[in-house]
Amino acid sequence: MSAARGRSGGGATILVVDDEITFARLIRDHLERTGHHTLGADSAESALELLRGKSPDLMLVDVHMPHMTGLELVQRLSQEDRLPPTIVMSAYGQLDTALQAVRCGAVDFLSKPFRLPEVELKVELALEKARLDGSPRRASGERPAVRPEAQSPEVFHNMIGRSAVMHELFTKIERVARFSSTVLIHGESGTGKELVARALHRASPRRGQPFVAVNCGAIPGNLLESELFGHVRGAFTDATADRQGLFEQADGGTLFLDEIVDLPLHLQVKLLRVLQEGEVRPVGANRPVPVDVRVLGASAVSARERVSQGRFREDLFYRLSVIDLQVPALRDRVQDIPLLVQFIVSRANERLGTDVTGVHPHAMARLMAYGWPGNVRELQNAIEQACVMSETPEIRAEGLASQIGAAPEPERPATAELTLPADSLSIPRAVQATERALIEAALSRTGGNRTHAALLLEISQRSLLTKIARYEVDIPGQPGRPPRR
Repeated sequence: MSAARGRSGGGATILVVDDEITFARLIRDHLERTGHHTLGADSAESALELLRGKSPDLMLVDVHMPHMTGLELVQRLSQEDRLPPTIVMSAYGQLDTALQAVRCGAVDFLSKPFRLPEVELKVELALEKARLDGSPRRASGERPAVRPEAQSPEVFHNMIGRSAVMHELFTKIERVARFSSTVLIHGESGTGKELVARALHRASPRRGQPFVAVNCGAIPGNLLESELFGHVRGAFTDATADRQGLFEQADGGTLFLDEIVDLPLHLQVKLLRVLQEGEVRPVGANRPVPVDVRVLGASAVSARERVSQGRFREDLFYRLSVIDLQVPALRDRVQDIPLLVQFIVSRANERLGTDVTGVHPHAMARLMAYGWPGNVRELQNAIEQACVMSETPEIRAEGLASQIGAAPEPERPATAELTLPADSLSIPRAVQATERALIEAALSRTGGNRTHAALLLEISQRSLLTKIARYEVDIPGQPGRPPRR
C-alpha cells in the first residue's frame, strides 16, 4: 500500500534506516512530533524488504551498517530505479562516503552528531524539492527525474553551503529568479556576490541569454559611460567606429553591476532612465536604442548609507532595491567551512597538481576558529597555499598561514560574567564557571555542532557531552532542551 504524498495528507511518510535502535527512535519521535508518519528498519536488508510493499516520501539512511552499508543500499535502489528521495547520515570523517551516496542519487546528507532541528530543516528542504520536482510519483515507487540542482542541496548553481542561512539564500534565489525585478545584492568583499548574481541568471527564464558583468569601481568615470551605454563613430576623439555598450550586449539577458554604489552621479541619472524607460542612448547618438535587460546590482558597503551621505541617488536606490539579498559572511556560517575546504582541496588537486588527501582535525578546528575577514576568497587562497606547501598528505595546523595556524586564544569571560558570589574565592567554582563559559562560546561559534566544538576546546567529544550534561548547557537551536545526541 502506497503512502500518502506530501503534507496535504497530514504529513509525509519517512523511512528511517539505522542499526542504532535508540538513535533511530529519537529521530522518529522528533519527526512524528512535527507531523510526519515514520517507518523504521534496523538494516539495509530490512529496508529492501519493506520497500517492496511501501513507497515512503523520504528515506533517512545511515551509511555505516553491518552486512550491507547505507551506500550499497542507495546504489542498489538507484540501479533498480526505485530509490525514494534519500538523506544519508554519516559520522564526522565519512564525508567522502556521504558525497558518493549523493552522486548515486541521494538528495542530501547529515553529519553525525547533529541537532534535531537540523534534521527537521533537511527533511523539509528535501520534501519541498520533491514537490517542486513534480510529485506524485508515477507508479509503484517510480519517481520523476530529479533536476540537476536538486541532487545535492549543498551545491546550488556553483554555490556551496549546508548551513541554514545558505539554504535560506538558495530558497530566496529560486523564488526571485523567475521574475524580472531588479535585485540589490549586499555582502562583504569575498562572500560571493557575483555567484549569487549568476545563480539568479541561471535559475531565470533568461538563462539562455547573455550574462554580462562589470565592476563599476574598476573603470575610470570618463570611460564608464561609453562602456555601459556605447557610443557612435565621432562621438569623441578616439571613437573611430560605433561601439555597443554592455546594456546592448546583455539584451535579453542579465547585466550585473558590481560595486554599483561607485557609479558617478551623472551616470546614476542615465541608469535610472534605462531602468524606467527600457532604452539606452549611446554617447553621441541622436536616438535611443530599446533594450530588454534585467539589472542586478551589488555592493560591499551599505547603499542606504551612501544615500544618506548624498553619494547615491535615493530614487535610484529604491528603483534598484525592489528585492534585497544579503550574502552571509563566512564567520556567520562556520558549519559550511569543512564542505568548502573539501571542495577547494579537490579543485586545487586538479588545477595545481597537488595530492592532498584531507585536513587534519586540529587544522580544521583552527580554520573554524579563525574570523575570515576576507571571507570565502580568503579561505580559498589559504587552502590553495596550504595544498602547495604541505609536506604531508594531510594539511596540518602548522602548515596553515601564520594568522590562521596560531592557536586561537580562548574567549575567557570577564570575572563579572562568571556569576560567582562577590566574596567567593573558590577555585573549583571558578574553574566550573570558566569551563561552562568556554563551552557555550565554542557551541555558539560552531552553530551547536558538538564535534567541531570539541575540536576547538581541544577535548574529546565524550568529555564535552559529559560537561554539557553536568552544566546543563543549552545547545544553540535547542533552547531549553536537555542535551541529547
